[in-house]
Amino acid sequence: MIDTGRLVLRRWQDRDRETFYAHCADPDVMRYFPALLSREEVDAAIARQDGYMASHGFCFWVAEDRSSGRMLGFCGLKPGAEGTPLEGSVEIGWRFGKEHWGRGYAREAAEASLAWGFANLPVERIGAITVLANTRSWGLMERIGMTRSPQEDFDHPVVADDSPLKRHITYWKTRP
Repeated sequence: MIDTGRLVLRRWQDRDRETFYAHCADPDVMRYFPALLSREEVDAAIARQDGYMASHGFCFWVAEDRSSGRMLGFCGLKPGAEGTPLEGSVEIGWRFGKEHWGRGYAREAAEASLAWGFANLPVERIGAITVLANTRSWGLMERIGMTRSPQEDFDHPVVADDSPLKRHITYWKTRP
């Protein structure tokens, strides 16, 4: 669907399930999420992305290594989550297997996703959220030109009140 120098961002396929399950069962990859995901939760997550693709024409796409055809993670766009500052807007997100961290794949995929979004969607801005402790994620947000909106920091509605992951920060990228 979207080609970059090293990656192809594409729809989900059955062959992606095992790799995605391994990512979602890895405590390092899931460090800033409330819990590791079961196989059933992974299947539901993929089904949600397929649903977004069907209803909106975009989703968190699989990020595939162009040369090997191997799934590295995901990156893309989805409708902003309910109960967050992104509700009613478009959200960008990513998650890669830890063996692929530090190689620029997330940045390459995120820049391509933003470019696709601004070229194809009638939006003035695209948002992202994370927890303050996730410095790698918000650092990438800043490297791709997103700006933090501290007045929109919020307590995530699906995270337990006593969780250190409850408080989230918000970033936006405005249409160039």
